Amino acid sequence: MRVTRLIACALCALGLAIQPLSAQDVVTPQAKPGEPGASAPNAALPDDPALLNAPAAPDTPPPLGSLLGGNAVPGSSTPVVPYAPAITPDTGMPGPSTLSPVYLVARLAEDGPSLTDGVRWRVYANTPNDQGKLELVATAQGGDADFRLAPGDYFVHTAYGYAGRTSRIAVRNGLTSQTVMLNAGGIKLDAQFSGQQPIQTGRVVFDIYERDFDSRGERKLVAGNVKPGAIVRLNADTYHVVSRYGAVNATVRADIRVEPGKLTEATVYHNAARVTLKLVNQSGGEAIANTKWSVLTPGGDVVVEGTGAFPAFILAAGEYQVIARNEDKLYSREFEVNTANHGEVEVLTSSLLKQ
Repeated sequence: MRVTRLIACALCALGLAIQPLSAQDVVTPQAKPGEPGASAPNAALPDDPALLNAPAAPDTPPPLGSLLGGNAVPGSSTPVVPYAPAITPDTGMPGPSTLSPVYLVARLAEDGPSLTDGVRWRVYANTPNDQGKLELVATAQGGDADFRLAPGDYFVHTAYGYAGRTSRIAVRNGLTSQTVMLNAGGIKLDAQFSGQQPIQTGRVVFDIYERDFDSRGERKLVAGNVKPGAIVRLNADTYHVVSRYGAVNATVRADIRVEPGKLTEATVYHNAARVTLKLVNQSGGEAIANTKWSVLTPGGDVVVEGTGAFPAFILAAGEYQVIARNEDKLYSREFEVNTANHGEVEVLTSSLLKQ
């Protein structure tokens, strides 16, 4: 009879611990700045730069429903760890545990749904260790997070793509629950030729920078080589976006605002084309190999250089001069690039440049 009663007590304790929390059970502590539980979006953690610069799988697109404020799928992709008090040898009854359950939820905006995927959680000790660094205590990845932590104060870094926020939590005996407002959104970029013509030749990528300059007069790169159509998750802010078409001088710049809880879609327009250079003895003739090329501006500044019989470059619309060198002889001609007008530029050997 005594054994049956002990088993029943242990099963009751386990059942209470794994009972799922409803949305109404999750609350956001209303703490004053500087107090335990207060959120610190830009808090710098001493000697731990990795904490604030660790995006959660930025190459994985976020769920569009979350970014656009759609309905979230109930549940969590982070497994819940069962928790029950240990049996003490003296009494045979459950005794107090040294760990407390901690339940964390992330949202992009105040009125948005909780994120169910793509969130990375890192929990750090509140004070530096002997090496002057904050010790990583626990991690989780997925949607909401369920930890077992000893009572005390902690830093929690929540990352969602390139968006991130650092918060303080105070763990006490019993359940600690907190909702982290990331104040973040998404951006989706595309590029076309002026006149809304699709770009089908060449490669377009985007670089996303902070809008403000640092002390050295440079902008900090947030995300580089972003492909058209990819969704990038960012903290709500205004960013300086550079669209690069090809690898020479066809670039477009724009400042774009990311709103919390929203997906911002933006299209930039390029004025450029792809040109292929040929040195020939006569118009339409065979290209001469082992030729070195220099493309210059009308003022004589070098735009790009190359070697070969058929070098191809994507150039911004405008006027250029090309110089071909073959067997110590120089040949030259002027040409113009028009938007989306791809083609060949032939340099005749009869256009010998006097040296």
